[in-house]
Parts: sequence; structure tokens; C-alpha cells
Amino acid sequence: MTGAQRGVTLEVFRHLFAALAEEMGAALRRSAFSPNIKERRDYSCALFDPDGEVVALGDHMPVHLGAMPMSVRAALDELGNLADGDVAIVNDPFRGGTHLPDITAIQAVRERTGLLLGYVAARAHHSDVGGSTPGSMPLAREIYAEGLRIPPVRLYRQGDRDEDLWRLILANVRTPRERAGDLYAQLAALHTGRARLLDLAKRWNADTVLDAMADLVTYADRLVAAGVTLIPDGQYSAEDALEDDGFGSGPVPIRVLITVAAEQLEVDFAGTSPQVPGGINAVASITTSATRYVIRCVVESLLGEPLPAGGGSMAGVELRLPEGSVVDARAPASVAAGNVETSQRITDVLMMAFGRALPDLIPALSQGTMNNTTVGGADPRTGGVFAYYETVGGGMGAGPSGPGLSGVHVHMTNSLNTPIEALEHAYPFRVVRYAIRRGSGGTGLHHGGDGLRRDLMLLAPAHVTLLCERRVRGPSGRHGGGAGAPGENVLVREGAERTLPGKVTFEALYGDVVSVRSPGGGGWGKETCL
Repeated sequence: MTGAQRGVTLEVFRHLFAALAEEMGAALRRSAFSPNIKERRDYSCALFDPDGEVVALGDHMPVHLGAMPMSVRAALDELGNLADGDVAIVNDPFRGGTHLPDITAIQAVRERTGLLLGYVAARAHHSDVGGSTPGSMPLAREIYAEGLRIPPVRLYRQGDRDEDLWRLILANVRTPRERAGDLYAQLAALHTGRARLLDLAKRWNADTVLDAMADLVTYADRLVAAGVTLIPDGQYSAEDALEDDGFGSGPVPIRVLITVAAEQLEVDFAGTSPQVPGGINAVASITTSATRYVIRCVVESLLGEPLPAGGGSMAGVELRLPEGSVVDARAPASVAAGNVETSQRITDVLMMAFGRALPDLIPALSQGTMNNTTVGGADPRTGGVFAYYETVGGGMGAGPSGPGLSGVHVHMTNSLNTPIEALEHAYPFRVVRYAIRRGSGGTGLHHGGDGLRRDLMLLAPAHVTLLCERRVRGPSGRHGGGAGAPGENVLVREGAERTLPGKVTFEALYGDVVSVRSPGGGGWGKETCL
């Protein structure tokens, strides 16, 4: 085979593997029970080679995708080889997971001869996995209050479900029917991925498929190396902070020093705050995920072309994390918000550091939070229990090429907002206001995107938890652009408004309105007068 033929073949497989991961995601979305998955698309799917190296990631959630290799590695390390028909699950943040609502399912794909072709994996955010509050995103001081913690275990053995484990999981959640439906949806995604990979091996032969997997990882690593060489050699530092942990600790600084030397990149988080009592602690998989995401964004922008869907092994990137810090927390730290809020701040800090190296490339900061909203209680319409979870979009930072988008999910979240019709159908809520926060984006040559305002009227008493950032200081602009407006949480009770903290949990009454007002993005460049 000539070099040109190999290149064409590799490009064909690049798209085949990406399509496999996307089809897995479509099967998961269509099969899911919860609005959080079928409407918001809070899930991710991926394909791995026989060594557990990621080959293709669906265009799903960046915070999931960069962390999934660590979940697969933990499962293989603890369980050994997965037999045909085995399905492993894991959500333990200290064993490759992110936070407890994110359950990852993993299956080996083998030919009839027993030859291992690779692994398929599907991660989904479950709207409740137990814990002290509905939705499993509480203000907690230790992980035991956040929900059911699942180490790598086999849910299926050679096609047979472990009924005891299944009943144990469903006995520890508030919405067992919905959880079972979403787990079945993950199994459907695995089945889809397995079938497609076997089809590829049958059509092209197994050796060709395995060679293409290895070649794609190598090719992605070469592209990353080529992109890093376009960053000026040197050291670039940045610092930002999380506002608080919900228990009085704050501000909580995150510091990074990036060292660039030829094709090598070192990312050192020395000087970052030690882990704190509240759940903004991030485990290593989260920090790794955010770092992979930012490096990928920078490299693709410099090269002007996308990396293969897996992004490569990032072999040329060395990550240094201080143990026991908010970017590498140790058990039994609470971590629910580390996945959603700290991941965004890590992204911000890395973007700021790269902005010192590439001042005309990096955009202003985006909203920097996921505005996590969790509501749960008894549903008077059905007599059952409900658990609602959602992240709310906001303003995207402006860049050198134009203004930021308004009302979108940015960086580590790639989800959608739950449509009003689906929200009011599934839960005892009424959406009384849903609008763009006009003027909340930062000013500048290019304006930052505006945030959102979403007001939920509760049609039943409920327990509410909000985990939000950028409520004190808005996202900063770049090149003289203005900062975006900070967000705001407001409780409206009997017509009177009361401002809530960024991180709060409380009992809401029938008729209360919970208003989440997300930050705008930073502006880019100085505004000019014509």
C-alpha cells in the first residue's frame, strides 16, 4: 500500500470510528427515560483500542470525554480482562470517575475467535444516585453524602446480569424506574457500538481495523506536537479563583504554570489551593479532562484543522498536580461541584495562561459556570417522586474574529437546555420567564455573549440546591474588552425577591419562583468610536 493509499484509508477510518461513537450517542439519547439525557443530552460515548487508548469520542460532553479514559483504565486495572458479554460500570471519582451522578458503562468487543478489537464506553449523568438531597448534587462535606459510590464492578457477566447488584443500585436512588431506563439506554449504546465495530472488522478484517486505531492515535499525537511547536517557547502563568465552597472557604485560588519547549508541554498546578470542605474539589480525571480540552482547542486553532476524534494520547503533555488540592482531591472529599464548576475555572485559568503566549488567538472568558439547578420532591400529579437536574447556558466570551454567542453552554459542558414543553410535562414546574439577559455581555470591539434568565415556578414543595459560580465577579474581557456581568440567583416568594448565595440548599414552597440569571461573557478589544 502506497503512502497516499494509507492516508486515504486512515481518513476513511477516522470518520468511521467517529460515526460509531456518534451512533452510540444517538442510541443512548433515543432510548433514555430522563429529560436530562434525552433532551439535554448529558451523556458521552467513546471507542477505545485494546490497550484502553481512546480512538474516537462522540461530539458530546468535553468534561466527560477527557475523563473517560481514566474510567476505562480503572476498570481494566481492577477487573482484569473483560470477557465477551461482560459489562463493567463505575462512578467512583477516586477510581477514574468524575462525580457520582456520572455512571460509566464499559464493554469489551471481541470476535468469535476471542480476538479483542477494543472497548466501547457510554457515560450518562443520572438525575439521582441517592445521597442527602434529591438530584445528588448537595452541599456536602464528604462524598458519602453525595450518593451511591460504585467502584469498577461487573453488572453483566458473559451476558447475565448480576441481579443482586442491580437491585442494590435501584434501592439506593429516589427514582428507580427512571434510573433503570437510563441504564438500559447506556446498554443500548454499548450494543450499538459493539455491533458497528464487529461490522467494521468483518468488512475490512480485524488487522486492518486494529492498525487504523493505532495509526490514528499516532497521527493525532503528531498533530498535537506540530501545534505545540507553533506556541512560542517559554513559561506562561495565570491565576483565577473559585468564589467559595458553600461552607465559608473562599476565594479558592487555582494557579497554573505552562512551560513550552519545542514539542513538549508541561502544565503545573503548583500553588493551587488545598482541597476544601465543600464539593468544589476536582479529582485528577477532571483536571486531565479540562487540560486535554484546552490543549485541543489551542492546537486545532493553530493548525486550522481538527484533530482525530480521539485527540491522541497527549504523550507530549506532562501534567503536574499537587496531591490533596482542589485539582487532585483525595477521598473522602466531596466532589459534586468539582466536575461542573471547578472544571470551568480550570479551563479559564488555562485559557488565560495560553493567552499570554498567543495574545491574538485566545478569546475572552466565557460565563465560567454551569449554573447547576437541582430540584426534587413529591410530584402531586403522579403521587411519585421527582428529581430534576439542569445546567443553564450563559454568555460566551468574544474573540478576535467576532462577538460571543448568547445563551449557550460553553467549554466543559456541551449540553442543551431542557425545552419548556418537556420540562413542564415531566415535572411540577411552570416556566414563568425564559429570556436573554440583554446587555450582560462585556463591551468591546466585539461584545461578549449575553447570559440567560430562567424562572421556575414550583407547583409543589421541593428541596432546591444551586451550585453556581461567577456570582461576585463576572468573566474578564481581553485586549481592553469589558467584563461580563456576574450571574445572580433569586428566590421570589409572595412577590418579594431575595438574592441567594451562589451555592445554597433550601426548602421551597408551593408557588415559589427560583430565578437563575447566568453571567455574560467577556468582551474582546477596545470599543472604537467612528
